[in-house]
Amino acid sequence: MLMRQPCPDLQFAYTPPFGATPTANGTQFSVFSRSATEMRLLLYNKVNDREPAEIIDFDRNTDRWGDVWSLQVPGLEAGGLYHFQASGPWEPENGHRFDAAARLIDPYAEALAGTYQTGKDGLVRPPKCVVVDQSFDWEGDRHLRREMSETIIYEMHVKGFTKSRTAKVTAPGSYLGVIEKIPYLKSLGITAVELMPVNEFPIRDPHGKKLERANYWGYDPMAFFAPHRGYAHDKAPGAQVNEFKEMVKALHQAGIEVILDVVFNHTCEGNENGPTLSFKGLENQVYYILSEGQHYCNFSGCGNTLNGNHPVVREMIFHCLRHWVHNYHVDGFRFDLASIFSRDRSGNLIPNPPMVELIAEDPMLADTKIIAEAWDAAGAYQVGSFGNHRWAEWNGRYRDDVRGFWRGDGGTLGPLATRLAGSSDLYEHAGRPPFCSINFITSHDGFTMNDLVSYKEKHNEANNENNCDGDNHNISDNYGVEGPTRKKAISTIRSQQVRNMLATLLVSQGVPMIVSGDEIRRTQKGNNNAYCQDNDISWFDWRLVEKHADLTRFVSAMIEFRKNQPTVRREEYLTGRPLDGRKVPDVSWYGTKGNPLHWDQGMLAMTAYLAAPSRADDPEGLGRDLIIMFNSTGDNLDFHLPSIGRGVVWNLFADTAAVPPADVYPDVDGPVPPSNRIIEMPRHSMKIYVCNAPLT
Repeated sequence: MLMRQPCPDLQFAYTPPFGATPTANGTQFSVFSRSATEMRLLLYNKVNDREPAEIIDFDRNTDRWGDVWSLQVPGLEAGGLYHFQASGPWEPENGHRFDAAARLIDPYAEALAGTYQTGKDGLVRPPKCVVVDQSFDWEGDRHLRREMSETIIYEMHVKGFTKSRTAKVTAPGSYLGVIEKIPYLKSLGITAVELMPVNEFPIRDPHGKKLERANYWGYDPMAFFAPHRGYAHDKAPGAQVNEFKEMVKALHQAGIEVILDVVFNHTCEGNENGPTLSFKGLENQVYYILSEGQHYCNFSGCGNTLNGNHPVVREMIFHCLRHWVHNYHVDGFRFDLASIFSRDRSGNLIPNPPMVELIAEDPMLADTKIIAEAWDAAGAYQVGSFGNHRWAEWNGRYRDDVRGFWRGDGGTLGPLATRLAGSSDLYEHAGRPPFCSINFITSHDGFTMNDLVSYKEKHNEANNENNCDGDNHNISDNYGVEGPTRKKAISTIRSQQVRNMLATLLVSQGVPMIVSGDEIRRTQKGNNNAYCQDNDISWFDWRLVEKHADLTRFVSAMIEFRKNQPTVRREEYLTGRPLDGRKVPDVSWYGTKGNPLHWDQGMLAMTAYLAAPSRADDPEGLGRDLIIMFNSTGDNLDFHLPSIGRGVVWNLFADTAAVPPADVYPDVDGPVPPSNRIIEMPRHSMKIYVCNAPLT
């Protein structure tokens, strides 16, 4: 009988059919272009070479197979540098923009090196493509496959996380710098990092000059298959490939998944006035959605729109996703402006868009998490209606309703309860479970949590756009003073509100997402659109970890509580009906007097009673009944415990108005309620009580 022998050095790899593929005898180059009349391969010796050392013409008779140009270069090894160059018609009215002199980035390039180069000839020389050998010792690493319902996401920027001098790392602003800070991520307790764009994007303009406004966020793709070279500590061509893999492997070893924020809605080539860097010069009419044959449709708000439902572009996106999953072991994707996938080749919104379904059904992506930003820049808003149960969504309604409730906006009591219970109004009708809702209160786009409670208005003057950029609808407050203050009363209420919102987030059904730095009250000084602030405004200030250690302790305790309490992360919606084997409903709502809540009461105060799941849903019996009290009024109130909670001992777990360390009891051993069962609830506060055993 043959015995199966483990082979830890062999890992499943994915080789896309296009691009530069190293072989035993050299490198195979393949590129799609239907309308090109000639194709050339430009090879360079060094990164800084302005001119190619060799130009190889593709033979139209022997090197073209259908619409694919392909040839083998014997002896060329990994590390080789190249561009493509294509001749063809210049007919903008028909969608053709070929430029025989343009140096073109391979759409399937797996790494870039160098930067733009220009000369007296005015020719744009983009970064060079690198031939990459994807072999890597993964040491048996596999996807973690954590259940979505058990996921706690931490949105972060690779560079900004460790670029500040306060980080005190040996590789600041890099993939390796993230590795140095993994102990902090583990101590916080998050289960996944969602990395802002890490695929290649421009860091200079096409003339090689410093960008007028830095491209810090990276939402401007240049090469979808390539890790960003700017985040590599080693600046050698292609070093970013292995450094990215080292980061993923180290995060996996720490039990942390890696989700990538991907931007398949536009590219950095812009509109008619933008440069020809890649797609425009290879098959413009295929890669972009055009109007009247020549004008770029701008559903992305960035000058052009990728033609995601064209079969060729769709194929490229699938190869790209598989490439990141199987060659880099990433665990999932968040799709920026994903509603663009719902537009056909003319830009019209269509039902059951094939791209959305194919991503969900692709067997090679079956282990991954897929998350949609279910809107685009042209007005499509599909929160609650994007895709099937495989798709989760950034829940913008959750953000707005929680912000509004804690600010004290009228009419937000019912919406808060709906969001707390998993947003069934958005997802249940389509048979999608609560974990399809990615709950967030802040994200990279907008105020930080600290600024949400410190500013009524945006302050984006540093962006040099006359404060006209960024969203004006922030649902924020400053509680008396705009910006920093030494007034104790204002500082106190701000601290409470930060805890209120973070605690609400972490006890809501669905999947919580925390923005990097909110747990230490990182500030952007009122800037709610810091896309161009590659400086201390955006970077993680590690001094705040110590300054706000009490808040970090609070958040860490809340995260650990969530992990241990299936009561707040159910996979089925709360119904208000008795649970199997229980006499109490899974959720019930009460007013301050302990009586059933009147939803039209007008007062933003209520008690939520969450019953522990049945053994069928909680086989280990970890769940406990919870009482969560909310007071978003400006008055101190007395809350009566509802009679449903009689007969057991309740321990305080969290009190957002208490002075640390009494704001949270990580061991769930806080004080019990007074014997009269009346609990004082200060204004703008929240309390969580846990029973010591399930009720029957």
